[in-house]
Amino acid sequence: MTSFSTAPNPSSNPKLSSSHILSSSTISGDKVVNRQGEDLGDIKDLMIDVDNGRVAYAVLEFGGFLGLGSKLFAVPLSAMELDTENHRFVFDQTKETLESAPGFDKDDWPDFSDRTWGSSVHSHYGVRPYWE
Repeated sequence: MTSFSTAPNPSSNPKLSSSHILSSSTISGDKVVNRQGEDLGDIKDLMIDVDNGRVAYAVLEFGGFLGLGSKLFAVPLSAMELDTENHRFVFDQTKETLESAPGFDKDDWPDFSDRTWGSSVHSHYGVRPYWE
């Protein structure tokens, strides 16, 4: 799997590319599914670790209806793959795993710089923390 598009170029429209550099606006709103094709929500935001110069987490919105009753989840970007053909991300987890993950409310975000919290998130999804 490869990425969707490159960063916008003022002289051309964004198009499909084999580049692995994406603008955050390209990813925001993208659907996330598991390998069975079940809808796991969509990406609402990206959390950037400025000190390390990398995207640490995608913030996934799951559940609810029209944004009501939904919950947010920090998903390590390394736990997902890009599906360029369908313009979405594939997250190899079940709905039940996501539902039992440490989530948060849109008005009460966790401290993403807390390594203890981050380690528990990475552990939940079975991926190694990016800072190790």
